[in-house]
Amino acid sequence: MVKRIGSPRRKTRKKWSRPIKEKGRLNITRYMQEFKNGDRVVLKAEPSYQEGLYYRRFHGRAGVVQSKQGNCYIVQIKDGAKLKSLIVHPVHLKRV
Repeated sequence: MVKRIGSPRRKTRKKWSRPIKEKGRLNITRYMQEFKNGDRVVLKAEPSYQEGLYYRRFHGRAGVVQSKQGNCYIVQIKDGAKLKSLIVHPVHLKRV
């Protein structure tokens, strides 16, 4: 067996970094936003808040909110021919 190298945040330096004009404090409006079941959202990572973050492969993908689980939302996306469910904090979601 080949040993896996790295962590889930591996190779995300450019992908999850913010533009220089957007750097600074966390936007509280994005942190507190609410979604309804069936809302279309895009996965857009907020690098200053690591909790409820999805795997890097799904960055920029669009999906549908299925339900709420605690403070997070279950988002269903299509990965190739499969439907996958991700548990994502609302700070990492953006309305379409």
